[in-house]
Amino acid sequence: MFLTGGAVVSHLGRVATLAAPAAADPTVAALLGVAVGVLLGTCSGLVPGLHANAFALLLAGVASDAPGPPVAVAAAVLAASTVHTFLDVVPALTLGVPDAALAPGALPAHELVLGGRGREALRLSALGSGAALCLAVPLAVPLTDVLVEGYPVVRDHLWLVLAAVVVALVWTEPSRRATLAACVTIAASTGLGLAVLDRPFGGPLPVGGVLAPLLAGLFGVPVLLAARRGSGVPPQGDAALATSPESVARSVAAGTGGGAFVGYLPGVSAGVAGTLALAVLPGRDPDESTRTYVIATSAATTATTVFALFALAGLGTPRTGALVALTEAELPTGLGLAVPVTVVAGVCGAALVPVVGDRALAVVGRFDQRRLVAAVCVLLVVLSWAFAGVGGVVVLAVAGVVGHIPVRFGCRRVHLMCVLMGPLILG
Repeated sequence: MFLTGGAVVSHLGRVATLAAPAAADPTVAALLGVAVGVLLGTCSGLVPGLHANAFALLLAGVASDAPGPPVAVAAAVLAASTVHTFLDVVPALTLGVPDAALAPGALPAHELVLGGRGREALRLSALGSGAALCLAVPLAVPLTDVLVEGYPVVRDHLWLVLAAVVVALVWTEPSRRATLAACVTIAASTGLGLAVLDRPFGGPLPVGGVLAPLLAGLFGVPVLLAARRGSGVPPQGDAALATSPESVARSVAAGTGGGAFVGYLPGVSAGVAGTLALAVLPGRDPDESTRTYVIATSAATTATTVFALFALAGLGTPRTGALVALTEAELPTGLGLAVPVTVVAGVCGAALVPVVGDRALAVVGRFDQRRLVAAVCVLLVVLSWAFAGVGGVVVLAVAGVVGHIPVRFGCRRVHLMCVLMGPLILG
C-alpha cells in the first residue's frame, strides 16, 4: 500500500473531523490523532523501501493543510512515525531472504528467518523496542540536562566525533580483507553523499528529496538482488525466545545507550549503534550474536525516537523526520504531548509487530521469490520517482551499485551510512 499526498491529507482530515467536537478537550483530540496515526504508521511501515524519515517528510507537506485541532494532527504525525519504525521490521524480515547457501553473508535477521526462527526474530525486535521505550523515557531527562551544557563543545567538534565513530566501525571488522572493503565502502558512499545530498530533486509528491531513493538503493536493492535466486521464506518454527534474560537486558541497555548517541547527533543511524553495541557485547556463538544484534538495533531505533524528542526540547534541533515535519508545519512539539503520544504509539507498535509479522511470514512464504523480488524492485523505482523524479531513479541505480560493495567484498553494510556521516565530517 502506498499513501499518496492526497490520501494522507484525507486521513488527516478525518482526524480533524472526528476531533472537531472534542476540540475543547485536547486529550480526546490527541487520542483520536493517535488512533489514526497508528493506522497510517502500520500501513506505511509495511511498504518496502519507504524510510521512516521519508514518510515523515511526506506528512510534513500535508499536515499544515489538514483542518482541525493542531494537537490532533500533531499526535497523528508522531504516532504514525513511531509505529512506522516498529512495523518496518516486517518487510525487512519477510523480503529479500537469500538462498540458504548465502546465509553466512546474510543480514542477522535474515539468518534467523533462514533458520526457521523468523517468528522469534519478530518478538526479539518487539521486546527490544518495548524495553527501550521504558528505559529511555526516565533516562532522557537527566541526560538532556547534561548534554545541554556540553553540546556546544560537541557541535564545534562534530566532525571529530563522527570520525571516531567511523574508525570504531572499521575496527569492528574481523579480518584485514573486511577492513579494506570497509574503507572502500566508506570512500564510495561518502562520494555518493557529496554528489547528491545538496542537489535539488523533485517528484510528483508535494514534498520529496533524494533520501528515499538513496537509502533504498544502498540498503534495499543489494539485499533484494541477492535474494532473487533464493527459495523465499522457509517454514517457520515456534516463537519461543532462545536467549537468556541477562542477554536481553544487556542488549537493551547497549541499544538504548546507542539510541541516546543517535538521538542527539546527526548522521548516525540505529544500525551504527547496533553494530557498536554488538562489538561491546559479543556473543559466544554466532546465534547469540545474531539475536543480540536484532535486540540492540531495535532498542536503538526506539530509543532514538524518544531521545530525539528531548533533544528538540533541550537543544532546539529536530533529529528525526517526524520532528522536522512538525516543526515545518508549526504544529505542537512540546514534551507534554510528544512523550505520551510516542509511548502509547510505541506500545501499540510493539503489540502489532508479532501479530502482523507472523501473518506476513506465512503469506510471503507462499509467493514465488523471483516474482516477489521483481515486484518490490519495481515498487522501489516508483517510490524513487515519486519522491525525486527521474533523478531519483538514477540515484537509486547508482546507490544500488555502491550498496553491492560490502556484499561483494565481505564487510558490514553499516559502513554505507557514511553517505550521511562522510559529508558531515568533511564539512
